[in-house]
Amino acid sequence: MFNRTFSVLRKETREILRDPYTLSIALLLPLVMLFLFAYGVNTDVRNIQLVVLDFDQSAASRDYIQAFFSSGYFDSAGTVRNYEQAGEMLDSDTADAILVIPPGFARALSNGEQAEVQTLLDGSYTPSAQVAESYIEAINAAYNGKIIAQYIESQSGQSPDQYISLQVQSRVLYNPGLKSVNAIVPGLFGVILMALPPLLSALAIVREKENGSIQQVFVSPIRPLELVVGKLIPYTVIAFLEMIIVFAGGTLWFGVPFRGSLVVFLAASILYVLCTVGIGLLISTLTRSQVTAGLLAIVLTVMPAMLFSGFIFPIHTMPAPMQVYANAFPTRYFIDISRALALKGQGFSDVAPAMGFMAAYAAGLILLSALRFTKRIG
Repeated sequence: MFNRTFSVLRKETREILRDPYTLSIALLLPLVMLFLFAYGVNTDVRNIQLVVLDFDQSAASRDYIQAFFSSGYFDSAGTVRNYEQAGEMLDSDTADAILVIPPGFARALSNGEQAEVQTLLDGSYTPSAQVAESYIEAINAAYNGKIIAQYIESQSGQSPDQYISLQVQSRVLYNPGLKSVNAIVPGLFGVILMALPPLLSALAIVREKENGSIQQVFVSPIRPLELVVGKLIPYTVIAFLEMIIVFAGGTLWFGVPFRGSLVVFLAASILYVLCTVGIGLLISTLTRSQVTAGLLAIVLTVMPAMLFSGFIFPIHTMPAPMQVYANAFPTRYFIDISRALALKGQGFSDVAPAMGFMAAYAAGLILLSALRFTKRIG
């Protein structure tokens, strides 16, 4: 029995060593996954982009504003002069929150009266909005204690007749109830379409390499670009049908609102599935076995789609190098488009830059895949 087992063991070891490329991938992938999760999984919400609308323009209002920026949780995204400008910054994702300080803010505090400020929160990303709201309440409570102490000191130790209260009135836009499903489902449109289509298309060419039929392609008059496009179209159609099914389920079954243009969304979906299928085709030109292609497809598509797209964790909370990586990945842009159309009701002009990036990305993948075949044939 031992001899037979040893024979099988020796044979299997030889088979593994015959493909050092696959062995290297298998050994390096755990390290890659470690770094991806370590840098991508960050539950601390920081660098919240805060815009200030200060109608009071007083020393007290500036001191209150500074309490936010010195907390380490908020970054200044600028100042605006009116509500219209504030709304535009929320619509364009330039700001995560707006802090509105009313006129008479300083006078109310100096007289020991109640003062009220307002915050406008972008609810299209539910976890960030919830955390930002809790940060605002904590900072306001701390500042409230500070002004009470200052008032008591200014009154020679006498407590105020009524409790001075600095109130914050929070208003959540785009997703007033902060329903997590309204933020998750539009994000899932991008994640799901980055999970299945690349895996299917990654096996398209490498399967022919394994069974030897690719040699017939190499000696045929077909051009590399024609081959890539021919392989691309069927999987693109399948992926687009998957998108329609997922979209219908998200809006009809889960009741996620969709306030934008359906035509724009479908056009963006076509560009996105070209990106996802194109990634799989490029992987298939770089690998020799279906196992290796499948592993690379999972690590290079599913994990980044989950961790570096803004689906789970806000991109601005990631380390700078990871933000660069996220900005070079198409899922980030499609999720932005999905949420902008579904929750904010934005139009084509608002999402056109992201669609342009995906179009260029897809074209680049197709050309790179064709170039790989050109080199192989040459």
